[in-house]
Amino acid sequence: MNEKNKTLPRRADRIWKSSTVLVYAVLAAMLLISEVISPGFLKRQHMNTILTQAGFLGIVAIGQTLIIMTGGIDLSIASVITLTNLVAAQIMNGKDANILQALFIALAIGLAAGAVNGICVHYLRVPAIIMTLATGSVIEGIGYLYSKGMPSGYTAPLLNRFSTGRMFDLIPYVVVLWALLAVTVLILLYRTPFGRSIYAVGANAVTARYSGINIAATTILVYAISGVCAAIVGVLYVGYTKTSFLDVGSAFTMTSVAAVVVGGTSPSGGEGGYAGTIAGAIIMTVLTALLTVINIQESGRSIMEGVIILLLVYLYSRKTVRKKH
Repeated sequence: MNEKNKTLPRRADRIWKSSTVLVYAVLAAMLLISEVISPGFLKRQHMNTILTQAGFLGIVAIGQTLIIMTGGIDLSIASVITLTNLVAAQIMNGKDANILQALFIALAIGLAAGAVNGICVHYLRVPAIIMTLATGSVIEGIGYLYSKGMPSGYTAPLLNRFSTGRMFDLIPYVVVLWALLAVTVLILLYRTPFGRSIYAVGANAVTARYSGINIAATTILVYAISGVCAAIVGVLYVGYTKTSFLDVGSAFTMTSVAAVVVGGTSPSGGEGGYAGTIAGAIIMTVLTALLTVINIQESGRSIMEGVIILLLVYLYSRKTVRKKH
């Protein structure tokens, strides 16, 4: 194995030691605390519900992870989820025969939205936070025009069974899909040139350019992947809720960012990975579920979630500082 091929495994090993073990330890502790506070929290049926919700968040967080690793952010996720949710529901209109058409069009919407974000961020030098916020606003407006403010249509029976059902009556199908996508992303990050490009662009874009990395392709691809992931969740949520809603994606933007950061990925880019985001998505879902179970009002949940996220990020940053010294 040459020196170039050795670099990525060493980086992956450093990432694992610096943050991933810690975030999974935090997850284990949260699950134990949840069971103590609310006996029965870890029962299979309840955990299946939590894992399904974490699966939706985890799929959305795939794209968000890749983008944040390059030093960007995607604030258009909520709007893409909502628009694809509206479109898929109306196209399916309760018919299994329309599922593939709805999925194809939804994925095309997500791909186009993500590609536009990536192209403008790279070639027009528009800051990612501004570009994706603007794109999200435009897409939100398109959603209102498309639905005329009154969502219509509903899920196909087959999609409903997939989004709410369980394989062998044990594992939710959504979690199975999430696991397959997660394995793909982990291989992509740690075993392919594209994965190395993501780390390099996030660490230092100028150095990456002089190293021969195609920054344009890398940037456009990560935003396109984010759009596709958001579209997948938009379609799945039609099956989960049986219909569509104008604000169905509103909860995903900040929670996806939180899952990525809590999972140990640096907001400045170049460090982290999806292994930690998996745990981050489950942590965010468990936290929301626990606060709901103990009857904390929505305002209180928002405050407590924010404080806990800050504490976790501080904990990770302290660990990183100690390691550097």
